[in-house]
Amino acid sequence: MINVVGLGYIGLPTALMFASHGVEVVGTDYNKELVDTLNAGHTTFEEEGLDELFNDALKAGIKFSTEYQKTDMYIVAVPTPYDADSKKIDACYVVSAVKAVMEVCPKGATVVIESTVSPGTIDKFVRPVIEANGFKIGEDLNLVHAPERIIPGNMVYELEYNSRTIGADDKAIGEKVKECYASFCKGEIVVTDIRTAEMTKVVENTFRDINIAFANELVKICRSDNMDVYEIIRIANKHPRVNILSPGPGVGGHCISVDPWFLVGDYPGLANIIKMARTINDSMPAFVLERIHTIMKDNGITDVSKVGFYGLTYKENVDDVRESPTLQMLECMEKHLASGVKVYDPFIKKDMVANQYHDLDAFLNDVELVVLLVAHDEIKENMDKLQGKVILDTRNICKLPGTHTL
Repeated sequence: MINVVGLGYIGLPTALMFASHGVEVVGTDYNKELVDTLNAGHTTFEEEGLDELFNDALKAGIKFSTEYQKTDMYIVAVPTPYDADSKKIDACYVVSAVKAVMEVCPKGATVVIESTVSPGTIDKFVRPVIEANGFKIGEDLNLVHAPERIIPGNMVYELEYNSRTIGADDKAIGEKVKECYASFCKGEIVVTDIRTAEMTKVVENTFRDINIAFANELVKICRSDNMDVYEIIRIANKHPRVNILSPGPGVGGHCISVDPWFLVGDYPGLANIIKMARTINDSMPAFVLERIHTIMKDNGITDVSKVGFYGLTYKENVDDVRESPTLQMLECMEKHLASGVKVYDPFIKKDMVANQYHDLDAFLNDVELVVLLVAHDEIKENMDKLQGKVILDTRNICKLPGTHTL
């Protein structure tokens, strides 16, 4: 049996995937309301294919509990935030989960940490806790790091087909864990050491962050001198070795917007390009607000309540708002005493912010300037409803005449 600890965006789909492929699974989370919801037969967030996977797992006998289980394998998928000042990882949730595992696990159990951590986190925070509790690593408890590699909006597919990395102290233990993941994973599964696995995951997301930052810096340069950044990128990308990404209103989610900070925090003075990329991407919400101010002024719009933000999530067609650029913008506006902007997102059912709408037509009826912040399919299929509106398109999806871009 596998005890999956943490039933959020990573832990829940992972638990369901194991269960639906014949592995006995108990999912554990300290959040009783979440566990009760799952036990009542309902998923806790929207994701393509998740409900079907959930039903398959239920038929296979998956169970959910607030209690840790006595078993030979644990998969820890808990949050790993960073300290806002030092930029270093806060490993408290991982450490807490490992401590709880040690209270119930049998001798020789394996703890697989799926949570994304900075290089050296397991050495600095996890091993000392295990040893302080009298456990001998490699005998009483085996440590493995198998960082998740999926993205909201395509989780179910990527769980099955993406390659995986298994970092282990003991190659034989790594191979056993690999066999377990191979129950559902059709991608290549590489076994390596723990520190390499830690670094690999962080590097993957840092690479993406740097490339996004180049596009975002490019849009600022082009805006300063009245050049069309999208036309420039389109032409430049015709070069066989060039693939510039599209600029946007900022970087959200719990991977790209967080993981690079781990390297900045742990390697000050060395992670210079990484730090600059993070700074550029974190500056984009403020840049969008500047564009809104200019467009309002140019179009004679003086009332901020006539401005509508379309999209609260950090990416299209998901309900994930972690590190959302829209939320960053709203927070920035509140700090400057600007309020009244209207907000709408078809994927957010509960009220999260002031002036939030739950109907597209009602939202559009009440605003003059629409700021497209997320490229949900809904808005792409209803562009005709934007006729007559002043539009700021931060995602390059609107082709209506007169549309403003970043």
